[in-house]
Amino acid sequence: MKKIIDNETIVEKIVEGIQEKKGKRIVVVDLNKLHDAPCSYFVICQGDSNTQVNAIATSVKDWVTEKIKVKPYATDGFENCQWIAMDYGQIIVHVFQRPFREFYDLEHLWEDADLKLIPDLD
Repeated sequence: MKKIIDNETIVEKIVEGIQEKKGKRIVVVDLNKLHDAPCSYFVICQGDSNTQVNAIATSVKDWVTEKIKVKPYATDGFENCQWIAMDYGQIIVHVFQRPFREFYDLEHLWEDADLKLIPDLD
C-alpha cells in the first residue's frame, strides 16, 4: 500500500535539499488561500552560478526521493541552469541564478500569498 505524504512534509524535504547545497534566500510561498493559484506551494531559492543552481536542483531531487520516496513529475531548465523548475504536483520548486530571480520576481507576483522566509545556513 502506498503511503500518502502531505504537502508540508514534501516542502520540508525540498527545503532540506536546498540547504544541503547552500541555496540562498529560500522562500516558501503558501498559495492555498488563493483561488486562482496554479498549485498549493512554490519553493523559491537561488544559487550563485549555473553550477550551483544545477547542484541545488539535483540535491532537491535526490534528497526528496531518498528521504520520502517522492519524485518530481517534471523538471525544466537543466540545459542552461539559469532557472530550474521542478514540478511536484501541488508544489513547484524554482531554483534561480540571482539576476533571473530578480527579473521574474515571483515573490512580488504572488505577494497576496503567505510568504515564509527560511534563514540562510552559514
